[in-house]
Amino acid sequence: VQLQASGGGLVQPGGSLRLSCVASGNIIAINNMAWYRRPPGKARQEVARITSTGSTTYGHSVKGRFTISRDNAEKTVYLQMNSLKPEDTAVYYCNADLNIGSASGWENYWGQGTQVTVSS
Repeated sequence: VQLQASGGGLVQPGGSLRLSCVASGNIIAINNMAWYRRPPGKARQEVARITSTGSTTYGHSVKGRFTISRDNAEKTVYLQMNSLKPEDTAVYYCNADLNIGSASGWENYWGQGTQVTVSS
């Protein structure tokens, strides 16, 4: 079972990127899915979260610019990032609560991270 993130890269200020994260393996169900980021020299912070029913929450600094969505059939969560700023530069990680049929029920998994750099 793993989460595989992709879509990062170098973009100019004001540009856009779309991150994707696919959950693979023997997964029975997926609950909350989220994106976090770790800017250089700073602590990890939650960017956006989406529940299994589609309810969303956003960090204050990205509200109105970023959109989180999910495709339950494809076990994928997306992060559409618009109007990117240099301060959005970070390694972005996906996170999900997965039910893989273990005795402990829901387990929390992290993706490997994808670098987003916003610079002219």
